[in-house]
Amino acid sequence: MNGSALHKTAADCAEELPGAHLEHPFGPDWEVYKVRGKVFMLLTEVPGRPVVILKADPGEAHALREQYSHITPGYHMNKKHWITLEGGDDVSKKLVEELVTDSYRLVVAHLPKAEQPVDPHTYGTSTRAAR
Repeated sequence: MNGSALHKTAADCAEELPGAHLEHPFGPDWEVYKVRGKVFMLLTEVPGRPVVILKADPGEAHALREQYSHITPGYHMNKKHWITLEGGDDVSKKLVEELVTDSYRLVVAHLPKAEQPVDPHTYGTSTRAAR
């Protein structure tokens, strides 16, 4: 998947998530997706190529970086809790959608229960298969 397809796939997935919305708080070069005011995904070409920056469980983030050459620590973010995904041969639509949904669920899980648009423990799990 190339960089423009990566951005489109990630944005399309994010726009389907309950309560998610797009903002541009850092200017036109950054697309920032939030749920209830909390960031779960950033899209930019600032590092010189299209990238998607996502929240990830620290253990899973490490495993993803080991498994995929196109996943690196979060660009301008906490390297333990965020990953950067760029286009490449080993990046599939399914992988992008799973990573976006996982990021969203992690953020939703830290919201007060009354503000959670979905149950973060079950949302999106019925359709998931092993990566």
